[in-house]
Amino acid sequence: MRADRLLSLLLLLQQAKSRQLTAEDLARRLQVSARTIYRDLDALSSAGVPVYANRGPNGGIALLEGWQTSLTGLTQAEVQALSAVAAPGALADIGLSAALQSGLIKLSAALPVVQRSMAEHARQRLHVDASGWFQGREVVPHLEVLREGVWQDRKVWLAYRDFDGAASERVVDPYGLVIKAERWYLVAGTTERGPSVFRGARVEGARLLDEGFARPEGFDLPSCWKAWCERFAERRASYVATLRVTEEGEAALRRIRPSGEHERWGQGKRGRDGTRTVTVDFERESIAVSQIVGLGRDVEAVEPAALRARIEGIAADLRAVYGPRRAARTRAGGGAAAPPRRRGGRKAAR
Repeated sequence: MRADRLLSLLLLLQQAKSRQLTAEDLARRLQVSARTIYRDLDALSSAGVPVYANRGPNGGIALLEGWQTSLTGLTQAEVQALSAVAAPGALADIGLSAALQSGLIKLSAALPVVQRSMAEHARQRLHVDASGWFQGREVVPHLEVLREGVWQDRKVWLAYRDFDGAASERVVDPYGLVIKAERWYLVAGTTERGPSVFRGARVEGARLLDEGFARPEGFDLPSCWKAWCERFAERRASYVATLRVTEEGEAALRRIRPSGEHERWGQGKRGRDGTRTVTVDFERESIAVSQIVGLGRDVEAVEPAALRARIEGIAADLRAVYGPRRAARTRAGGGAAAPPRRRGGRKAAR
């Protein structure tokens, strides 16, 4: 394991060329502590690798300029991981699925014979399908323009409609594209808010401009996306509801709500009737209604009053369709009940 890490460390330093990397950067990429990185650097130096470190705010770790190793062997686990890479629809969207396939063929041809059979063995035993079951891919009609802006570091004019339906136009610096759950997002620099995220399906117009832009020094797309997702989770729309749940209702609620909410539900004691009062932070009222109604009699909305009233209205509508009187008429008629006749409509011919 340490030999693999030392090789990875050496290749990271070689890839950086003359640019210096900090111990913290290397520790994050290799998922170890900075202290472990320093021990590994001592091991490389003892093995004759010309690695050096400069202290200070602008310091870092680098290899002697011009030095490189030809050692690029792949481990068994790395061969298996690379062989399991599929050609997801995301790459097809931006025209790179064929490039992935040809690249994997070249990689396979470059492997030793033993590792070639190992790669095929892994490919037949692990397949990655990133698509969802019941949700189709969003149409992003201007994805090609966004991709060109990202690839060429050229400004893009956007016509955008946000979640609330507000339309706007702006010029952005397209830093990168991200696909999450089959939805495309553009990470771009803006003059008013700095790095921002735009959902690809909400881009109603896009035009590639001649003017280029300089990417911010040290900008890292995965880190930027992770930070944005964390901020989004904190500031998402909030609709707090108080519910009375049975044991079965609480178990069902745990299956459909994020796990981060579950801990506080267990703090309230159960009453003599076996129910517990819990507080749930839904994203909005419509989501609260759909999830509570779907759980039936085991989950009762207590507050807010507007939520309870809305669910009571749905229950009344359902009783009108499925209640005892309608069921009795259905049985008496020997078949399904006729749908309610609309007022003002023509009578059906007899």
